[in-house]
Amino acid sequence: MSPKIIKSAADHEAALAHVATLMDAAPGSPAEAELEVWSVLIEKYEEEHFPIARPDPVTAIEFRMEQKGLTRGDLLRYIPNKSKVSEILGRRRPLSLPMIRSLHKGLNISAEILVQSSRLYRPAKAKTMFAGKRTGASVKTPRRPALAR
Repeated sequence: MSPKIIKSAADHEAALAHVATLMDAAPGSPAEAELEVWSVLIEKYEEEHFPIARPDPVTAIEFRMEQKGLTRGDLLRYIPNKSKVSEILGRRRPLSLPMIRSLHKGLNISAEILVQSSRLYRPAKAKTMFAGKRTGASVKTPRRPALAR
């Protein structure tokens, strides 16, 4: 089978099957060169038809923490204080530019991933006793009854 541009799912399946037959090619052989060409063609097709989404910044940080066996406390080298670490990992605070620079340099996470906006968690607003428009009228609270002596 000679190398050709992969245009359909059927072509992709045939290419994968052919590559499987070339996997044991000897180094420097014509079969190895053919394997390399087919690999590039398959990669190009898969990039177009099966794209992989980039992770959001928090997911990338958590993944790198898992890879390196880091704890939240270890992030204090890159993020100024514990509460900010907690807020960022809890998706309640976005990364600042200095944090992005520090995480990029220290944990080797792509700056392109870190500068993306993260899906922030926005808790629902708490219901208040006096929901709605304020009229400016004062609200009187009932007095507690006097205790009998």
